[in-house]
Amino acid sequence: MKPVPKATELLAKPSADFADKLAATKALLQQAAAQWQPLKQASSLGAEDVVITHLINQLSLDIPVFVLETGALHHETLALLERLQAHSRAAIQVYRPQHEAVIGFVKQPGQQAIYESMDHRKACCGIRKLEPLGRALSGQRAWITGLRREQSQARAEVAAQEADTTNGVPIVKFNPLVEWTWGDVWHYIAQHHVDYNPLHDHFFPSIGCAPCTRAISLGEDFRAGRWWWENSDLKECGLHVKTPAAS
Repeated sequence: MKPVPKATELLAKPSADFADKLAATKALLQQAAAQWQPLKQASSLGAEDVVITHLINQLSLDIPVFVLETGALHHETLALLERLQAHSRAAIQVYRPQHEAVIGFVKQPGQQAIYESMDHRKACCGIRKLEPLGRALSGQRAWITGLRREQSQARAEVAAQEADTTNGVPIVKFNPLVEWTWGDVWHYIAQHHVDYNPLHDHFFPSIGCAPCTRAISLGEDFRAGRWWWENSDLKECGLHVKTPAAS
């Protein structure tokens, strides 16, 4: 059987100004760590997030990392989480959904209901992601994500620093890779031998819960593999739907 090409072999194509982007990213992370404590990095364990965690470790920044272990992740993602916990200098925090809420959803409307209506799918995301996110960010002044403008039309206007809210409380969101290309991300991973989710080698650019994620085909949007059965351009679970802080 022909071996599957590695994402690092296929995709590591940096921009001409990659060195400047990297320097700006490091400076933003250092500024955030110095001026916005307490703060955390949110990691889905995707390519962008493992780059940010590597930089946090490389720069010895006081920024813990949290992962939402939804109870429905791919086994490849769970294995990467274990490796990260074993080797990261930064603390790795794991937040899980409330068991009773998950079981209640499975009982009614049922596990397959996510494919039947967007409301059911969003309710599942609310239980498995949004509620744990609220706990993860409780008491924080800021959080860090791997959002990039290139990822989707919905993210095209993302800024490096944004006003946000969580549970109605103002919080600052930092997006240090906002200007990076997909090639920049993979160049960094290849250059620094960063451990990554092997699903990326199988054309999963965006990796979420197993029932909600598929590989994409050539020419498809980055997030086409997320909730692919829905006819919507807004491929979001609610974690990154912009909710500006009240003035």
